[in-house]
Amino acid sequence: EAISFDRAMPGSATSRRRSEVRILVVEDDSLVASSIKQWLVHAGYTVDLAASAEAAEISLGAEAFDLAVVDIGLPKIDGLTLIRRLRSHGNPLPVLVLSARGSMDDTISGLDIGADDYMAKPFRLPELSARVRALIRRTHLIADACLRHGVLTLDTARRTASIADQTLDLTRREWAILETLLMASPNVVSKDRLMHSLAGWDKDITPNAVEVHISRLRNKLAEGSIEIRTVRGIGYRIDAAAG
Repeated sequence: EAISFDRAMPGSATSRRRSEVRILVVEDDSLVASSIKQWLVHAGYTVDLAASAEAAEISLGAEAFDLAVVDIGLPKIDGLTLIRRLRSHGNPLPVLVLSARGSMDDTISGLDIGADDYMAKPFRLPELSARVRALIRRTHLIADACLRHGVLTLDTARRTASIADQTLDLTRREWAILETLLMASPNVVSKDRLMHSLAGWDKDITPNAVEVHISRLRNKLAEGSIEIRTVRGIGYRIDAAAG
């Protein structure tokens, strides 16, 4: 089995910011490709599929992508050759490699020829989502690795948060929720989407648990006049008080 779900696939509302991110998944196994696409689309990304290196090169020549997820074991031209060709043409597109070969030598080879990250099969889809988010943060969306909202700063490289230079003590779950809200701002994020952001840590996360984490976050953000607003029947949005 190439991939596994930690839990059932949740629904989600896509944010404007993430829906602008386009990902090319290059995978010849249709089941694996479909599962990856479904998961990433629910996470709010636009996803195109290519079943071979040749098809991927056509897509990359015709469209602009923000990230490629590339399987090594492709028919005819393998994934490593595809990456070499990209880099030889000066294409800086971030690439996350997937491979059934997970030894340290294989990983080093993949990174040395130009991949930005490497995941061995079998893998879990929540971890794939997390690695995609990390690569996107490091490249197009957040050039300085910081998300800022009023006096609130979230440093995604150091994984620190502060209000007016005063450090906030956040749990992993609070961090994940706050990052998701800031990435989507000023759009509303559905509760299902927030549950999705916690999928890597909580196998059985519930809507009530999300509400508990939101309540704790609200208390920690209150002194900076940063408000997590409930949009009834839809989800949550992060706001900063005027002035």
